This record gives sequence, structure tokens and C-alpha cells, in this order.
Amino acid sequence: MSIAQPTPTVVSFGNDVLDRMVLAVEKVRERLHRSTQALEAAGIPYAVAGGNAVAAWVSKVDPGAARNTIDVDLIINRSDLDAAKTAMEGVGFVYAFSYGVHMFLDGPEGRPRDAVHLLFAGEKVDPRYAEAAPDLSSGEQGEVYRLVGLEPLVRMKLTSFRRKDQVHLQDLINVGLIDATWPAKYSSELAARLRELLDDPNG
Repeated sequence: MSIAQPTPTVVSFGNDVLDRMVLAVEKVRERLHRSTQALEAAGIPYAVAGGNAVAAWVSKVDPGAARNTIDVDLIINRSDLDAAKTAMEGVGFVYAFSYGVHMFLDGPEGRPRDAVHLLFAGEKVDPRYAEAAPDLSSGEQGEVYRLVGLEPLVRMKLTSFRRKDQVHLQDLINVGLIDATWPAKYSSELAARLRELLDDPNG
């Protein structure tokens, strides 16, 4: 007696779905460009952090390995918050404070997940974290905007160490930006986390 095999489900993606995917990526890039240009025009120091910073660093080695992200995370000095509100509102953003996060919504109908999220230099992103966000002197000028330096960026990712942070760190490892010498740069706790990733190259 033969057993009928299940019919595989075929999922078809039309051009409209692919177009929406491309548009979503372009919106994040536009949001990043508009926000950084507004801060630069106002003379406000900043640095791009988070997934966009990781993608920029990865792109320096292998542009094809850069991972898209929906997050736009910027570090500024807390003393510049009021000036940042003026600059960002001038290009269409709306300031909001929600669940302990300072952010700029992309217009009056903007959603928090699509916002520009602010971190403050020298302050902990989460009170439970052992390490604070880096100061802006550690930043480096990228091709288009100013980035968090690689070493402090890795420290931030090791400090939060969520699943997406681990994936970002693995991206940096895979293109050779982080190697076995790097754990010595960090505290014992963060070094152990980094060695865990280095010891598992397939992530």
C-alpha cells in the first residue's frame, strides 16, 4: 500500500510584493540620509549606530554581504536634544518619547518601528547594561555619514547581545573585521560572548 505524498505548497511572489520589499529598503535609506543631513546642516554632532552602522562597516569589505535593516539608530549628546528636535522637525520628523525611548517619527502618522531612534553618548541604553554608549569622539566619517567606530560598535553589540546583535556580530566576523585578537579589547564578560561567536563560525 502506497502512502500518498503531500503536495508541496508553492508560494508565488508577484512583482508587487518585490516592489514593496525594495521600497521598504529605500525608505530606510532615505530616512537615514534625511536625518543625518539635517543634523549635519545644524552642526549637531552625531554618529550612526545599530544595523546601519554594521552594514556600512561590512560594505567596506564586501558590499554584497551587507544586511538590510529597518532600524535607524543615531547617537547624539543629550545636551543637543532640543537642537536636534528643531533640526529634525524641519525635515518632516515628529519628536516622541515612548517606552523610555527618544525617537523621531517619520511624519505625524509615523510608526515607532519606522522611527529614528536616539541614543545618548556616554549613557547606558538600558540601565541593566554594564557598558554605556560610546562618546562621539570615537566616531569615524563614512562615505555618506558619520559612523560609530568599529571597536565601540562591537562593544555596543556585545553589551545588548540580543539575537539580532549576535547576527550583526557574525556578519562582521564573516568578512574578517573581527578575529581572534578582538576579545582582548573588552571586559571578561563581553570577551566571553565574543569568543562564543568566534568559536561558532557558522553562527
